[in-house]
Amino acid sequence: MSAWKATLTELRPTLALALPITAGQVSQVLMGLTDSAMVGHVGRVPLAASAFAGSVFGFFFVVSLGLLAPVSVLVARAHGAGRRDEIAQWFRHGLVLALAAGVLLALLLAGLSTQLRHFGQPPEVVAVAVPFFVVIAVSLIPTLAFQALKQFSEAIGRPWQPMVILFFGVALNAFFNWVFIFGHFGAPALGLTGSGCSTLAARTLSVGLLWIWLRRQPGVRPLLPRGRDLARVAWAPFHEMLAIGVPVAGQLIFEVGAFSTAALLMGWLGTVPLAAHQIALSCASFTFMFPLGLSLAVSIRLSQAVGGGRRDTLRPIGFGALGLGTVIMGTFALVFTFAGGWISRGFSPDPDVAALATRLLLVAAVFQIFDGGQVVSVGALRGLTDVKVPTVITFIAYWLVALPAAYLLAFPAGLGARGVWIGLAAGLGCAAILLAARLARATAAHPAAAPT
Repeated sequence: MSAWKATLTELRPTLALALPITAGQVSQVLMGLTDSAMVGHVGRVPLAASAFAGSVFGFFFVVSLGLLAPVSVLVARAHGAGRRDEIAQWFRHGLVLALAAGVLLALLLAGLSTQLRHFGQPPEVVAVAVPFFVVIAVSLIPTLAFQALKQFSEAIGRPWQPMVILFFGVALNAFFNWVFIFGHFGAPALGLTGSGCSTLAARTLSVGLLWIWLRRQPGVRPLLPRGRDLARVAWAPFHEMLAIGVPVAGQLIFEVGAFSTAALLMGWLGTVPLAAHQIALSCASFTFMFPLGLSLAVSIRLSQAVGGGRRDTLRPIGFGALGLGTVIMGTFALVFTFAGGWISRGFSPDPDVAALATRLLLVAAVFQIFDGGQVVSVGALRGLTDVKVPTVITFIAYWLVALPAAYLLAFPAGLGARGVWIGLAAGLGCAAILLAARLARATAAHPAAAPT
């Protein structure tokens, strides 16, 4: 089989897996938009408090997602090898890790809620944010448990059910928002705190529904732990999981930290650049969900191929996904180039903000292609359990290239907001090139790829 035909052959199952995963990622964006829209009707202070608390919470949430990344990788590897006992073992340890991380982070965030006044926010914002922050901190426990169940289900080739439940969770969250934010069906009108209660209720019901569905599947039920099984854990599996999860968490910290710093640089430039930056970043964040779903899918497929010893499929799977991600983001780049003005005016009636956002979306057109390439490559490498070198690459790309370039172009070079985005694009370009080169090397030199 030619390399081109092999790539197309392997791309079909990757795309079939990526579609429901991507839809599930988009549902999470919709949940955030629903919360913002409904809280916004309460007032400016609750909306500002939601944004502030959400940004602090989001950092810890991203770190926890990195820690859970090995669940899908290791379950998929065991699934590819047909070792059901190992599937059960990795899932059991992953679920314990999720619950432990959820409880510990919830306690940490509850303690942090007493220190929110030190973040330099207006007192009225902090006062509203604290109870909301505590409630969404507790929601980390069901959220991480759901992530463990979702990754397990996707890794054994059942991605559609978690996606359906995620969308159902969006609907539940909207309904509970209506009840608890505004006070219906006899419930008190809790405002922003009601939004937190809605999130907690929707996430708890979602994890319960997914667990019930998995328990009802004859081929899946034997793989699920019973209550007493959760006590049968050993350090060695945790050590292997953390050897993958900690570097992945580091990658996410470097990325989130870089974009948070970029927002700070925009704030130094003024209100209009910061508003325009938020518009462009919102658009880029939405389109990013598509290569992110592809990245998660290729990670699972490569893990399954490694487990099954399918030596000749690693490169077709990896580079097929990379090519598709580039095409997808190239399409979005064209949309940003030719419809950027229309998009920007839809976000803001302010002509100065819309004009600057349009110029930023032109930079984002290039940014898109690099961003799609780097996230697919890093996902593919994760599927090969190659995580340490990619962590170094992300640090170099974001903190030694992107941010210094953003500062120098924005201020000494006088390019302002465009300079910040050009710097970010340069860092993402560096990451995309280095990670693709690493993927080429890994698929050629990985033990599973060596000829017999």
